[in-house]
Amino acid sequence: MAVVPQSPPRLAQTDLESIIERGLEEAHARGASQAEAVVSQDTGLSVGVRLGEVETLEHQRDRNMGITVYFGRRKGSASTADLSIDAVRATVAKACSIARFTAEDACSGLADAELMAGTQPNLDLSHPWAVGADRAIEIAKACEAAALSYDPRINNSEGASLSSHQGLHVYGNTHGFVGGYPTTSHTLSCVVLAGSGEDMQRDYWYSSSRDWRELESAESIGRESARRTLARLGPRKLKTRRTPVLMVPELARGLMGHFLTAIRGSSQYRQSSFLLQAAGERVFPAGFSIAERPHLPKAMGSAPFDDEGVATVDRELIADGVLTGYILSSYSARKLGLKTTGNAGGAHNLLVAPTQQGGLSALIARLGTGLLVTELMGQGVNTVTGDYSRGAAGFWVEGGAIQYPVAEITIAGNLKDMLANIAAVGDDVDSRGGVRVGSVLLSEMTVAGE
Repeated sequence: MAVVPQSPPRLAQTDLESIIERGLEEAHARGASQAEAVVSQDTGLSVGVRLGEVETLEHQRDRNMGITVYFGRRKGSASTADLSIDAVRATVAKACSIARFTAEDACSGLADAELMAGTQPNLDLSHPWAVGADRAIEIAKACEAAALSYDPRINNSEGASLSSHQGLHVYGNTHGFVGGYPTTSHTLSCVVLAGSGEDMQRDYWYSSSRDWRELESAESIGRESARRTLARLGPRKLKTRRTPVLMVPELARGLMGHFLTAIRGSSQYRQSSFLLQAAGERVFPAGFSIAERPHLPKAMGSAPFDDEGVATVDRELIADGVLTGYILSSYSARKLGLKTTGNAGGAHNLLVAPTQQGGLSALIARLGTGLLVTELMGQGVNTVTGDYSRGAAGFWVEGGAIQYPVAEITIAGNLKDMLANIAAVGDDVDSRGGVRVGSVLLSEMTVAGE
């Protein structure tokens, strides 16, 4: 009788902290002037169903340790999935060996000791879901079934999926800082198709949350994916023109993501940004504001400290349309002669303030005549020059009301101009990611069609 190997037991945070401390001690014993380490432990379940049948079922259980050592300004890094004492020692030895062969970099090293996080707030980021495979499959099937039964024109499916993940990540360095916190993320989604022949359309909907109890119901997600798919049937093409463009929140989040890429420290010191040296300049319209709020309870982008142990703090990134600073780690800050902003690993909860009351329907009315974009395709975005050109689909609006769906078009412009000419931001904020923004109305873009 075959013996099925058992997964190793889940370690506690104190266990991971002990592993880090052993690694840092080993690095010191080998002569490193500084060292930092991160240990992570991730578990998860993902299921996918299509047309009522299970297509995928995956259990995840990963462990990893990464250590970086510094010999003066020489740096070496190594990692291992084996957290035993011998493996940790061997990994530290490998990192030390690598460091001795690397070139000196005056900007390398740990973040300054005085910037390390002290008391760490409880941000309520962990809500484990004891959902088994059978129950997960049942939920995914109910989601797809709700979509398929919504209307006879919904005649095919790309499936529904449910994922639930739990992580524990601990970071420590030779400043004496050791900290970590558990997180969870849960997502339920559905994609269906409608129509026949050349008029086949697809669309989707999903819900994502730290707390599984706050997910939208399986039935509501299925119905919304079906409703969105049906609305796209019978699309028309547009003639090439200049017109106002309205982006739904999930696409507006991507637009703000391009802005974030442009103001990262790495983009600035490499001189690969369409907003090069733009700090202190107006890059959005007057009155526009974006705040970073890293301590929002249950939020996807929340963190008490960044990837270097630096305490995260509230900041106003855009004030009255003016860029106040960049997104900096200690390394990129040193390259620019600045101070880290606690953003090693990225930004933490960017909140784009609405400029008017009302969500998508209010902005459609304000749009008057123009294009509502609900899907973008392709990767035609150059964050060095700001050139922007992507395939799109959505709806043509006249008289403040949707007239018909459109497809096979391209929207084009320059990101610098697009950001500077935002006409309005709605209050229909999408909170499913690290950038929270409502629908965004752009004054004008080129729409290329027939």
